[in-house]
Amino acid sequence: MRYGSLALGPDRTAFVELDGANATVLDAAPWHGGRATEEVVRGFAEADLLAPVAPTKIVCIGRNYAAHAKELGHEVPAEPLLFLKPPSAVVGPGQAIVRPSASQRVEHEAELGVVIGRRCKDVRAEDALSHVLGYTVLCDVTARDLQRKDVQFTRGKGFDTFCPAGPWIETVLDPTDVEITCRVGGAVRQHGHTRDMIFPVATLIAYVSAVMTLEPGDVISTGTPEGVGPLVGGDVLEISISGIGTLRCPVV
Repeated sequence: MRYGSLALGPDRTAFVELDGANATVLDAAPWHGGRATEEVVRGFAEADLLAPVAPTKIVCIGRNYAAHAKELGHEVPAEPLLFLKPPSAVVGPGQAIVRPSASQRVEHEAELGVVIGRRCKDVRAEDALSHVLGYTVLCDVTARDLQRKDVQFTRGKGFDTFCPAGPWIETVLDPTDVEITCRVGGAVRQHGHTRDMIFPVATLIAYVSAVMTLEPGDVISTGTPEGVGPLVGGDVLEISISGIGTLRCPVV
């Protein structure tokens, strides 16, 4: 099943269940048990899709692929490296990534996003995936120069528009077996596979939930493969994850 968020008019948005070109309006967010209503939008346009997530927090995992850690000159971490992005960083498909004037080096990091469906605290890895609603495509946009300058990640990762997400949430997916491809201007920049994660999704959920309670709708961004690179004004970023779809955003 696929869930998305749709603009239904100038002042109205709704979470929807997607079926091909049709969208059934839900009475609440899917992670809050939203049920289908009798309202159906037929033949919706991709341009009408909004970010399918509205998290209370976005928990990101750093250096979760060995080749990416190496390209940045870091050792592979002994345990998951956590940092947070603010919910205000989220934008949806087709919305612009805005390069801040404070940074001279903004980079893409293509990632699999995990959307939590049930409240979880101190869950075991073997039970972790039962707390997942589904998966989406994310980009952990990073002001690399500011990240290095500040040492900690808050500013470099936290600007508005620095967490594009979409185009929807896919509920049926094996997170250990998906391919991630990032293109900028049509040229492949990143190409990786979740089987190469140092810490798989179930382990990440268990680890994070031992630190903080994960609420329904919260998002875990699971780390990026090697090949991160710059984004400049006029670029079009495309991130495809097998079994989900493609997230496209312009850069301004």
